Amino acid sequence: MLTDYTNKLLQSLQRVFGAQSEMGLATEQLSKQLLDYEKKNFALGKGDEEVITTLQNFAKSVGELNSLHSELANQMADSMVFPLIQFREKDLTEISTLKEIFGIASDEHEAAMVKYSRLPKKKENEKLKADLVKEVAFTRRKQHQASLQYYCALNALQYRKRIAMLEPMLGYTQAQISFFKKGIELVSKKMDSFLSSVSSMTQNIQTQLDAEAEGMRMCQRELLSVEDTVYMPDKDTESVNRNLIQKSGYLNIRNKTGLVTTAWDRLYFFTQGGNLMCQPRGAVAGGMVLDLDNSSVMAVECEDRRYCFQIASPSGKTSMILQAESKKEYEEWICTVNNISRQIYLTDNPEAVAIRLNQTAIQAVTPITSFEKRQEGSPNPDRAKPGGVQAGSGVSQKTEATPEPEDLIAPGTPIQFDIMLPASEFQAQNRGGGRRTNPFGETDDDCSSESDDNLLQQVFAVRFLGSMAVRCGNNQEVIYEAMRQVLAARAIHNIFRTTESHLMVTSSSLRLIDPQTQVTRTSFQLGEVCQFAAHQENGRLMGFVIEGRDWIDGDEEGEPSFSAFVFESNTEGEKICYTINLAKDITEAKKDPEALAQLMKSMPLTNDGKFLLLEPETDDMTDRTGQEDLESEA
Repeated sequence: MLTDYTNKLLQSLQRVFGAQSEMGLATEQLSKQLLDYEKKNFALGKGDEEVITTLQNFAKSVGELNSLHSELANQMADSMVFPLIQFREKDLTEISTLKEIFGIASDEHEAAMVKYSRLPKKKENEKLKADLVKEVAFTRRKQHQASLQYYCALNALQYRKRIAMLEPMLGYTQAQISFFKKGIELVSKKMDSFLSSVSSMTQNIQTQLDAEAEGMRMCQRELLSVEDTVYMPDKDTESVNRNLIQKSGYLNIRNKTGLVTTAWDRLYFFTQGGNLMCQPRGAVAGGMVLDLDNSSVMAVECEDRRYCFQIASPSGKTSMILQAESKKEYEEWICTVNNISRQIYLTDNPEAVAIRLNQTAIQAVTPITSFEKRQEGSPNPDRAKPGGVQAGSGVSQKTEATPEPEDLIAPGTPIQFDIMLPASEFQAQNRGGGRRTNPFGETDDDCSSESDDNLLQQVFAVRFLGSMAVRCGNNQEVIYEAMRQVLAARAIHNIFRTTESHLMVTSSSLRLIDPQTQVTRTSFQLGEVCQFAAHQENGRLMGFVIEGRDWIDGDEEGEPSFSAFVFESNTEGEKICYTINLAKDITEAKKDPEALAQLMKSMPLTNDGKFLLLEPETDDMTDRTGQEDLESEA
């Protein structure tokens, strides 16, 4: 029991000594860290000059205290730990040894007595009896001697135990008293004024902290007093801001993890100039993901997820699919990317340009009643009436100036944003015995119409934006007005999704072909195309007007009707217009074989002589007017 208690007491004393030794090492490390504060360049460094000077003084004092802690550790080792170790190793070990010797002697005496007790009673052997008597006497003497030594050591241990219990604590107390005396002489007398100044500075800082904390608590209470709907996703109460030229926030991005598997990662995205940046979690700065200049953005349906949109580079080689967390974020990201793609951020006042373009888009789809209230200074404020243009003197006052929008397109005209192939037509094209339209004109039948088409066949990748009925087909302004209203309606109603198709221009017709199934979505005879033009500012936009007939009972010819179709192409719109114009020239030249031959000689052909070479793209599109005159786009 004494040995067990001594071991536990020694462990406690060694722990105190270890803590004191660690204290010396810790104070040395603390002194170094206090000096290193000056070398750190912290972001929040206001008022650090006073702190640096104060910490340097503390480091000096801590260094002096470190020497005292080292001396205290040495004294504890000599006067506290060593006496108890000596008591355990010398006195307790001696007692244990004597106890074992006494036990051995007792066992030998018991064995000798067992032999002596077995001496026979009838036939006594004198020699054997004498030997056993001597052995018993010897073991008794040996046992007696061992017991005396053991009992004497036990008696002495009673006194040594008291000394061993008191001596370590006496050494510990004396070492602490010496440490405190030297500490008072070394530190306290020199640092009274310094500590008082540090205390005053700390109190001032605490006062400032209390005032700041109270302000923050009031701000927190005000911010947390809102309803829970503020924190709910897709519960935005504010309207969508369509004039943004920069945006930031978390989005989910779709990444391919295999041939057919994908994974969604939530990352922080932000725009910087004309670039889309991404900053992963834990990263110090963000990196560029995509150049948004002249890029395209559209809403997409993806893996049964909501609020997904796709951003593609101008070439279409690079694209990414992103997901916003709410409808408001989804619409603002699409509008922001769309604004940046038009390079509005390069203008002197990008916010004003964005507002002006969006206001123009809103005016493009304003109901007819708003045309009755025009701004002051606009021409003929009373001429626009619901249902058409006012007759009489108002017509006679018309000049050759740019026609009014209501003269070109009736206000409130519905817009079709997609070309849907009728089921009967789709079944007819895919019925047994039927065939798909080949955009390159390679067919097995040798018919005269297709041989005529071989004079010109050119395919362009386009995206159908919309179509609408128009009032005339003899003016290119109607195409520009249709472009403006279609793009504005897409922006206002958040219709960003488009379907890519192949527009085949031949010497007899225009065909819109599905690139996946090669099924003709719709086709127009070249004679029905009465106007075609490319956008004056955005070279990728083009459109044309188709003339048709509205058949009325009793009218054999029918009334003429016009429809405008608007497309966005991957190439310049002027190239498509040039090809349509060339097709019309070929159609006219077909009436005169000599004129057709002369026209074909003047046209450049490919090396095999089968296809026409179109004129190369010109650079005049890049020299257009500045960004402030941009038209409204989706």
